[in-house]
Amino acid sequence: MNGVPQYRKLYKILRKHILEGMYAEGDLLPSENELCSIHGITRPTVRQALEELVKDGLILKRQGKGSIVRKPLRNIGILSVAGTASAIGHSYLKTAILQKPVVKSWPEDFPFELSETENEAGCIYMERLRYVNEIPLFYDINHLPNLNIPRITRRSFENKSLFDILRSHYQIEIKGGEQKLKAILPDERIINLLKLQPGQPVLYLERKLRTNREGFHVYSTIWFNSEKHAIFGSF
Repeated sequence: MNGVPQYRKLYKILRKHILEGMYAEGDLLPSENELCSIHGITRPTVRQALEELVKDGLILKRQGKGSIVRKPLRNIGILSVAGTASAIGHSYLKTAILQKPVVKSWPEDFPFELSETENEAGCIYMERLRYVNEIPLFYDINHLPNLNIPRITRRSFENKSLFDILRSHYQIEIKGGEQKLKAILPDERIINLLKLQPGQPVLYLERKLRTNREGFHVYSTIWFNSEKHAIFGSF
């Protein structure tokens, strides 16, 4: 490693230790003073190495606490029946609401078959853009049957979980579902929302989620940038 700056040497050592599991999520790295003593380098050099880890998303710096380890996400749990927020974790996931919940009729080209009751009731429609580590990773459209979910259009969903709100306010639990997945070339709007390169495909999902309330389903269409992340979940 001759010719490599001292801060890069320390950065590579700490990065290797984090990625190999020597530190768990939430663990503290050795203090700046300890790193100086261990590696025989100055505090400015240590701080430069730590800043590189911050840029990588591998640590958080907290005044009075030190350097807190964050494990890099590789698998994104958007298929989990517990909900994306539960599967990913609130510290990674941020949600921006592009269209607040509104009552409207079902679209004519809806990809799933509706029951007569669902069709008659109309739907609650909502659009979200979801960020992981500040990067827009997936855009979703949700349709819920407008069946005994009062005041849902008045609730705030910014940085909140749809599944949690259904569970806590309406006693609606996700129990399983069906889904269709395929890779597609996105249109210009999706390219701009997810900050994709021209010609870059996305994973497109259509989901029908079953709940503990008879005849009540949650329908979602999702565009997911899977270039650097796999998805997982259980049904």
